[in-house]
Amino acid sequence: MKLSKLHKEGYRIVFWSFIMVLIINMLVDIYVPYKWLQYLILFSSVILFLLIVYFFRYPSRKAEVLPTEVLAPVDGRVVVIEEVFEPEFFKDKRLQISIFMSPFNVHSTRYPVDGKIIYSRYYKGKHIVAYHPKSSELNERTTVVIDNPLIGPVMYRQIAGIIARRIVNYAKVGMWVKKGEDAGFIKFGSRVDVFLPLNTDVYVVIGDRTRGGETVIANVLIDK
Repeated sequence: MKLSKLHKEGYRIVFWSFIMVLIINMLVDIYVPYKWLQYLILFSSVILFLLIVYFFRYPSRKAEVLPTEVLAPVDGRVVVIEEVFEPEFFKDKRLQISIFMSPFNVHSTRYPVDGKIIYSRYYKGKHIVAYHPKSSELNERTTVVIDNPLIGPVMYRQIAGIIARRIVNYAKVGMWVKKGEDAGFIKFGSRVDVFLPLNTDVYVVIGDRTRGGETVIANVLIDK
């Protein structure tokens, strides 16, 4: 089994978590007289530290895909596949595919397609549960649009959930990006929506599990 490296967004948190575990257990060793309680605190703090490290893992991913195929931007479970009206950028109908992440999923975001970033915006918002239909409009979120030379513009939206308190977005307008590359991180949350042209073959169904940067979720058809 190949080990995952640590995502850069976790460096500082993991470092300070390690320092805190050391300090807590040094103080416990000095001031707590009961060995059983010392061992319990040591065990609990180490487990918590390992969970933090696990949350910030960043596995290496590589997929052989066609130029018109779209990769899943995150690990998680497909919860929405539907035709919707997208009012923020396209202002027309699009095919929406939404992937919900549990706290145990890899939480890095990856670019779903190649192309040039033509739109990137952050919105403050609420923190209702990410699987709620209104979370895409009401929650803290970022919206990014990538203009692909073959299939046109594709949008993805990072959405914070009830636990998430920070969205990291690396996409800047004018950047050229490759599908599967690191696009950001949602710290302790929760959902990503992808908006595709209507002339798209969807390769997943609701309930399917995806792996960001590896699972092909759709193929956009090109009119000849």
